[in-house]
Amino acid sequence: MSSVYACPLSHQLISLTGADKLSYLHGQITQDLNKLTNSNFLWTGHCSAKGKLWGVFKLFSHQDSYYLSGSSAEVEQSLVELKKYAVFAKVDISASSNRLIGLIGDDLSTILTELGIAFDDNIIACDFDNGKALKLADNRVLLMVNSQFAIPDSVLTLDNDALWQQAAILAGEPQLSSDAIGEYVPQMVNLQAIGGISFKKGCYTGQETVARMKYLGKNKRAMYIVSGQSESMLDEPELEVQLGENWRRAGKLIAQSFDEKTNILTGLVVLPNDTETTQVLRAKHAPEVELSILPLPYSLDDE
Repeated sequence: MSSVYACPLSHQLISLTGADKLSYLHGQITQDLNKLTNSNFLWTGHCSAKGKLWGVFKLFSHQDSYYLSGSSAEVEQSLVELKKYAVFAKVDISASSNRLIGLIGDDLSTILTELGIAFDDNIIACDFDNGKALKLADNRVLLMVNSQFAIPDSVLTLDNDALWQQAAILAGEPQLSSDAIGEYVPQMVNLQAIGGISFKKGCYTGQETVARMKYLGKNKRAMYIVSGQSESMLDEPELEVQLGENWRRAGKLIAQSFDEKTNILTGLVVLPNDTETTQVLRAKHAPEVELSILPLPYSLDDE
């Protein structure tokens, strides 16, 4: 039997409750909230008025609330921005006390059955006794759990979320570090490629910029997965690319994970969208660290 690991996640949650939660949140995010059901989850972005991302989130519902799951930096920023105008609507917005746990393993079927979680082709989000489960992939399930939840004895609990982060990065799932907040429009982190932008919904904050990027072909950048040998996580996110004999600025890591067993660093970086995937990058402040570009698991071609 293959091992199943539980990763305590550093990611956090924003909860929204109240009679106006749908109309209020609908006007703030890139996603069409009318597509949300109790049995799915949606990727979404939350932008400034200039169309720059405050955060990228997994959006889902549970009981009478909407939840946004993102990195601690994204949650901190978006919580401030979402609350600014909430006083004008019947909506309560707060940081949730629920925990996030990542289940990862080649075969999750036994543990999911034990927890009372059942997915199928049409159900990728499931309520269970102590929370909500989101199926991100066959080998990865995100749990939002309350204080009564206990991890089953058959699951190996890890000390950190490095394994989960590495899998999320290799899946090309965008997330923003504190340095990246307010720097990129949604298409620059491939949000459209994972269904996180609705181009048919009504107005929302930052919509004009996002639409211009699509319909006028203004976007010149995309997010890439990179990987290579390193001694640790990079303290500075800047990467360089070689041109002839010289090196020039390429972009910044917006997320990274380090495997202590293999000394492999994986990361997400925003680069010009005509970047040759055969190019080798290096860390500007640690030039001995060279990173190769890995293939994305989805297409960036416009529909």
